[in-house]
Amino acid sequence: MLAWLLIAGVNGVAQKALAQEYTDTVTTQAQESIDLNSPLLSPEDSMAQVTSVSQLKDVQPNDWAFQALQSLVERYGCIAGYPDSNYRGNRALSRYEFAAGVNACLDRVNELITTATSNLATREDLAILQKLQSEFVPELATLRGRVDSLEARNSEIKANQFSTTTKLSGLLIVGIQGRTSNRGDVNPRDGQKDTDDAGTNTDVISLGQLYLTSQITPRSYLFTGLLDGKGTTAPRFTNSVSRNDVLLGYEFPTDNLIVSDLNFHWLVTDKLAVMVGTEGVSMPTAFRGPNRVESAATGPLSYFAQRNPILNMGYGHGGIAIDWQFAKRASLQAIYTSYQPGNPGKGSGLFDGTTTTGVQLLLTPTDTLDLSLYYVNNYSSNGCLLTFVGDECLTTVNTTTGRSAPLQTNAVGATVTWQISPRISAGAWGGYTKSYIPGQAGNVETTNYMVFMNFPDLFAKGNLGGIYVGQPPKITSSNLPVGNNVPDFINTGLGRAGGQPGTTTQIEAFYRFQLTDNISLTPGIIHILEPGHTPDSDSVTIGILRSTFLF
Repeated sequence: MLAWLLIAGVNGVAQKALAQEYTDTVTTQAQESIDLNSPLLSPEDSMAQVTSVSQLKDVQPNDWAFQALQSLVERYGCIAGYPDSNYRGNRALSRYEFAAGVNACLDRVNELITTATSNLATREDLAILQKLQSEFVPELATLRGRVDSLEARNSEIKANQFSTTTKLSGLLIVGIQGRTSNRGDVNPRDGQKDTDDAGTNTDVISLGQLYLTSQITPRSYLFTGLLDGKGTTAPRFTNSVSRNDVLLGYEFPTDNLIVSDLNFHWLVTDKLAVMVGTEGVSMPTAFRGPNRVESAATGPLSYFAQRNPILNMGYGHGGIAIDWQFAKRASLQAIYTSYQPGNPGKGSGLFDGTTTTGVQLLLTPTDTLDLSLYYVNNYSSNGCLLTFVGDECLTTVNTTTGRSAPLQTNAVGATVTWQISPRISAGAWGGYTKSYIPGQAGNVETTNYMVFMNFPDLFAKGNLGGIYVGQPPKITSSNLPVGNNVPDFINTGLGRAGGQPGTTTQIEAFYRFQLTDNISLTPGIIHILEPGHTPDSDSVTIGILRSTFLF
């Protein structure tokens, strides 16, 4: 739960990237800090006292410290070995082991002094100790130098830190992409390839984000995000019906710098967290994602491959969300969000505009299996679900009013991921929506799915490979009133019921090179069959090279 509180405020474009960076860093540091005398290890790994140096298999009579060890073991009984009868003298000594060894020797010396026996330390013993001290003079000097260096660096960080209560973080993504020439069956959709794709030039897209995490209390903080995006993959065709089939995950052009996040997080109890704000309150930021590599910065390249499009519905800005860890392996997330929370005009605002309510049940039956089930209710004031993928505008534009009919939508979906091994994971998701125009007969239904495989540490530690194959949202049936049926409007305009005539299939493959802890380079390719769910349109192939810098 605390992990969610720390990362849930990050904008949907970058949330999983920063969360993954945070998780990887914590895991690496934890692994590097464990020593052989740590209580985290099993009892079989603990050291045991030895009574003769001959019990230590890896200590030989010709070793330079043999006599010293022999004396400490046989005269003072303050040297311990491991259960496998090894001393491991060449391994670096941890502070805990040093303290334990010194304490054992001091206890024995004090005991000898108290009893004043013949075993009291002799001049020869003191000479051996002096010899050991002189042998370790370079190492002690090096340790002193390292401690001094760490203290100096710590003082410098404290003197130059951004704030004692606010942490600054962010990311920069720069991508180069282009797609093959293609023709589409567009105007009208009659089986003839009548229109050229005018957006095939190679272009550059950039996205920069800055985040300020301000600690309010030990259990709460304010999260602020600033975003600036440049460039876009142009829509394949310039008409009011066809949408951009090649939207990338980091594609978010803005006219200028905008506030992407402004929300407050509060850990109410150890198992309940709340987020409330005017920006950045959406399902991608509030719901935990079962796909462990979900990220526009370091994961899949396309927007469609980030998550089930149902979880993007409404494109929420302001609202409230909760996360409740009600069991060890089960949690519940819920959200109410609005697309235009600060707009008081009719048909917009926090309660009477495009609004979304969502609930997700996240289960982890085993350490390697994640399962999420979700339900979303959305009211769209203009008939568009704002998923920006596939069929997301489900009613046509009225030529008189210039607006589409509003829609009420109910959606359900599920996502499952299975970590087959530390280097292979597989997963899938599926989604279904059913929408209707309030006060009118008829409805429109859509489906979508994705199957995927991820390959962490492929060829080198920190790298990532991925293969994703799926169908973007597709209208499978529609019997809305005449003039509102999108498939019929594109085909004949005669008011016939039915769904899309074709099925789009997207195939995506990528490989992320982790150049440093903060810099990665990701080449990839996306191939789209029957784009726009139109069987007579040419396939499209997109090549991408994404570079990412996290800080």
